[in-house]
Amino acid sequence: MSTRLRSLPDRLTGSIATRQPTPAPEPVTVTVARVVRPDQQNAFERWATEVQEVAAGFPGHLGSSLLRPGAGSDEYHLVYRFRDDESLAAWERSPERREALDRVHQLVEDERVARAVGLQTFFAVPARPGPAWRSWLLTVAVVLLFTSTFQVLVVPFVGDWPWPARLLLSAAYVVTALRLSMPRLSRWLGPWLQGSRRR
Repeated sequence: MSTRLRSLPDRLTGSIATRQPTPAPEPVTVTVARVVRPDQQNAFERWATEVQEVAAGFPGHLGSSLLRPGAGSDEYHLVYRFRDDESLAAWERSPERREALDRVHQLVEDERVARAVGLQTFFAVPARPGPAWRSWLLTVAVVLLFTSTFQVLVVPFVGDWPWPARLLLSAAYVVTALRLSMPRLSRWLGPWLQGSRRR
């Protein structure tokens, strides 16, 4: 009897442990910044188009984009996203990617890589992070804009809802708006966010 009682917590603990939900995989964004030789920019853009087409054929690929340099810069940003670490690793270990990297080295002078997971992908991740206060200020400004908009346009129609429902709706609205707007805003404001200076 005592043996059975002593083993019961172990059995319960094991049963609960086996029912623990597996964390959902989070999307991964990788940004590769390359300083391209001025006389090789056309060749590099052709190369980037080919690489994006190849990467799009891999399972878990969520999209990619090429950000061209601004005035006074030769730095391109190639941004691509995958569903999770496993999908990204399959692409990064592939012979197609190795072959593409072998061809690009002669076109560039410098290369840097940045990686972001989950909520960090609100931003179009810069390969050269700038002052943290600028990202903080942009986030606060955007959240203030969306919460103010919610208060003015939505609250009058849901004012009689229970407060947990209003809070949930507000959170869902703000997070969705951030997800849609922040990558684009951070690309537009990239030079300011990174504290970039003209060469």
